[in-house]
Amino acid sequence: MSRPAEISRAAQSTAGVTAASASGLSKLRWLLAAAVVAGVAIAAAAFLTFGSAEGPRERPPANPLDASRAFGYLVEICRLGPRPSGSEGMEKQQEVLVAHFEKHGAQVRLQEFDAAHPLNGQPVRMRNLIASWHPEAERRVLLCCHYDTRPWPDLDPVNPRGTFVGANDGGSGVALFMELAHHLPKLKLPFGVDFVLFDGEELVYGDRGEYFLGSKHFANEYALDPPKHRYVCGVLVDMVGDKQLNLYKEANSLKYAPDVTNSVWRTARRLDVDEFIGRRRHEIQDDHLPLNQIARIPTCDVIDFDYGPQYSPHWHTTRDVPENCSGESLAKVGYVLLEWLAEDVPVGKSE
Repeated sequence: MSRPAEISRAAQSTAGVTAASASGLSKLRWLLAAAVVAGVAIAAAAFLTFGSAEGPRERPPANPLDASRAFGYLVEICRLGPRPSGSEGMEKQQEVLVAHFEKHGAQVRLQEFDAAHPLNGQPVRMRNLIASWHPEAERRVLLCCHYDTRPWPDLDPVNPRGTFVGANDGGSGVALFMELAHHLPKLKLPFGVDFVLFDGEELVYGDRGEYFLGSKHFANEYALDPPKHRYVCGVLVDMVGDKQLNLYKEANSLKYAPDVTNSVWRTARRLDVDEFIGRRRHEIQDDHLPLNQIARIPTCDVIDFDYGPQYSPHWHTTRDVPENCSGESLAKVGYVLLEWLAEDVPVGKSE
């Protein structure tokens, strides 16, 4: 490693000077050589303390997020039971979240629309939940997730029509935002921040149904009836509670929002959050696509798709429960997002 090597070379130089001095170097030459070695040692110490010219120049701040509290929010949400669009569980969740975000200073509204149920064609009332901090700001940053759960655990090998509470796939983003709500009021930002929780991400029964209903509606409303505010960029989080968290750069995020994607992973590197892996992996169809393609809001997807079908025994099964998730993972992702908002949002590279 480069840093220990610098220290080793300084030590070798010191030994060489000592040997030369013993061989008859003059006192003046010895002092000059010692001064050079001291300078090298000081430079090495500075490198260790402040980093290289291209890296961070001071130690990262401590993570202020409470992993235990974040996990508690995940448990609370999952105790409501299944939360597919239009269900009693979804309505209870909405009540909990409106009260929670308002308690922490957000202005909350529900963006309502109807979509046809994929099995019977009857209208299902959808509600995107939008929690805004500093709602007066016309430049805004979007943090989003989906908060509905799949109707059935259709990949469960034993009970594909059993109870699905969607702890990681549906609940993890919600719990993360509930924890972040404690910290948003403390940030002094030159822009506003909106949490948008999308309904209808997967009102899908087997091969029947349409994905991303909430994000498509949100994106179309933003494009066709532009509000006074403008989103400079956004970050979508999905399945971020896995105990073995691996967050690679996602292909569509790099295609549509490279500046945003790279800035988030750069923040993670600065904070030494190793779960953000600076390599591309997976091409995901997710709620960030309508935001990029329809609304033209450059948005990246922070998603652990190693929790997906090829890798995890929990995805879309009855085993997607809080016990298979981690509050530490939620806190690490929240740490990166909070510091990204404070320091690294690429606000100058969007409209």
